[in-house]
Amino acid sequence: MKGSIKFGIIAATLASTLLLQGCNDDDNNMQRSFNVEVTNLSHQQPFAPVAAVLHTSGYTGFSRGSMASNGLELLAESGDPGGFIAEADSDNRVLNSVSGTGMITPGGTETIIVQGNSSQPRLSLAGMLVNTNDGFVGLSDVDLSGLNIGESLQLHARVYDAGTEANTEAATDVPGQGGEGINAARDDRNFIAVHPGIVSMDDGLTSSALDASFRFDNPAARIIITRTQP
Repeated sequence: MKGSIKFGIIAATLASTLLLQGCNDDDNNMQRSFNVEVTNLSHQQPFAPVAAVLHTSGYTGFSRGSMASNGLELLAESGDPGGFIAEADSDNRVLNSVSGTGMITPGGTETIIVQGNSSQPRLSLAGMLVNTNDGFVGLSDVDLSGLNIGESLQLHARVYDAGTEANTEAATDVPGQGGEGINAARDDRNFIAVHPGIVSMDDGLTSSALDASFRFDNPAARIIITRTQP
């Protein structure tokens, strides 16, 4: 009788262990969903629609010191995230890419939902500051694998310069001042760097259509990422 009881306990323990392993495997392969809340912290720099990309390791939307892709150039010079998202969608490490629905005005917030099936999701995002030549606020390769359902991660994002267009601040070149969007010619350093900021007409830049109110500090955006129930 004792042998039967002992065998029963061992069998139940083994079954429980296998069940737990099965739950872990399911959790590793289950779809993960995230609310990405973007708040504009600038004084007078609306963000063009923000592109958010959920991906696994190896995808890079942008990297300091590297040349901007054509899609990032389009986003940073014109505010159009379409090319950036198309490039992301062509990469098999990308799980989901989504564009915001419109401008995020200073002090405003938009929540973008991304989701994908991976135990190791990562997030990158970018959106143009429309009163710049080629400035964009961005995050790159943020690891979200440690977030449980209901947990949040708060980050702050700085402004980068795509390096594809000289920072003239001229009305003809700045979309927020009625200027052109994309210009295929690359007449700047041609690598991504932290943005040097707005000089403005008030500080003696004769080509500038911007006054001092368009200056911004870093960080320019607050990002709160919350894992939600799919």
